[in-house]
Amino acid sequence: MPYVVTEACVDIKDNSCIVECPVDCIYEGERMMYIQPMECIDCGACEAACPVQAIYFSPEVPAELEQFVGYNEEFFAEIGSPRSARKFGKSGRDVPGVAALPAKGTGS
Repeated sequence: MPYVVTEACVDIKDNSCIVECPVDCIYEGERMMYIQPMECIDCGACEAACPVQAIYFSPEVPAELEQFVGYNEEFFAEIGSPRSARKFGKSGRDVPGVAALPAKGTGS
């Protein structure tokens, strides 16, 4: 698996990564983005563009965020490789592990 979106993206979804992705492989879930590993070309543009440092090259995912590698795999187990995130559109769902995370506040 090339790049993985992790917890910092949950409830943020800045979309800077989508703008920078040259192959349109970043799909939008309900609460976070997911990178389709079979479509990703390992360019790293998404990682550099992410303002919250939510994206990691998979071998470099910190141990405390390892579950997000599995969450990414699980997300695509159902939808496969649609070959265009823009055409596919927002999925409206997340994997159970992401859906169960506490909501991040939007301010006080």
